[in-house]
Amino acid sequence: MPKRLAAALSCLALALGGAVAMAPAAQATPQACYYYVLEQHPGANEEVAERACRIGGKGGEQNFRACYLELRRDYVPPVVARDACRRAPQR
Repeated sequence: MPKRLAAALSCLALALGGAVAMAPAAQATPQACYYYVLEQHPGANEEVAERACRIGGKGGEQNFRACYLELRRDYVPPVVARDACRRAPQR
């Protein structure tokens, strides 16, 4: 019984830790954009991703397009670039 309880508690701790770790990424910020790009496309240039996400963080259609094009020039896949730039505007 104690082994099962310990196993259940450790699984619960891991599940809650994962939920807490994912919470900041759910908010729309340039930082969420940046980490999303690096997570989904590890070969992305960090400086390009940072610059693109800062541009996208200003909000608006024009800045979204600039963010998207900057990431695409670095060969970030279209879906990843689109989703990252949607996460960039600060709220």
